[in-house]
Amino acid sequence: MKWLRGLGVAAGLCLIWQLLVWATGAPKFILPGPLLVAKSLADNTGLLLAHAGVTLAEILLGLLFGVLLGLGSALTLIWFRRLRPWLLPVLVVSQSIPVFALAPVLMLWLGYGMASKVAMATLIIYFPVTAACYDGLRHTPSGWLELARTLGAGKRAMLLQVRLPAALPALGSGLRVAASVAPIGAVVGEWVGSSTGLGYLMLHANARMQVDLMFAALLVLALMAVGLYFLIDRLLKRLMPWQPETLFDDDNNDKEINA
Repeated sequence: MKWLRGLGVAAGLCLIWQLLVWATGAPKFILPGPLLVAKSLADNTGLLLAHAGVTLAEILLGLLFGVLLGLGSALTLIWFRRLRPWLLPVLVVSQSIPVFALAPVLMLWLGYGMASKVAMATLIIYFPVTAACYDGLRHTPSGWLELARTLGAGKRAMLLQVRLPAALPALGSGLRVAASVAPIGAVVGEWVGSSTGLGYLMLHANARMQVDLMFAALLVLALMAVGLYFLIDRLLKRLMPWQPETLFDDDNNDKEINA
């Protein structure tokens, strides 16, 4: 039934889109209708898939490196207490620099290949993962820590067997945010300088007034981002079966949902 609801939502959005086109009377080179975009999607399937494969690889590599660096930074902040006052300000200040402004610098350092786009995606993913994981690690229930100390757990066992499992729900939230913003880094990198990828295809189509193709590329990018989000969400639910969802039912009472 979930896929039927998804189709219903998609159909509703397409209907609103088409009504907007009719109401505004916008020409097709400004706002193409959904049928025109669907035709472009069908006519350029091979082209779109080729560029989508490049962008997807950049997103997945950015996720991998961003998660590994974020997890490593959070563990470092917890493990080395004396480094915490020095590392935390650096982490916060690093986020005050707009990531988009670093794109030309990364192009200069890493070239116009995939490396600069992966670096952009990594940078934009790094902070949400680090912040979420660190927050989860430092808010471990005190009762769990006292029990572990009573059982004779050392510092390493306390971190790996108590704090880290307790931080998984918070880390999961960071991963969901990372899945949502990962395409931004890759596409911005492709906009600054690239010869492949959906971002490059969108710029190329816009320059040639192929707005329907640009919208088709944007649609493929959106589908990739949504699919990646729900895939990570499903994996996290399987990895944390002890963390059920609690939602409100129709009677406004708490209801436990075992996803």
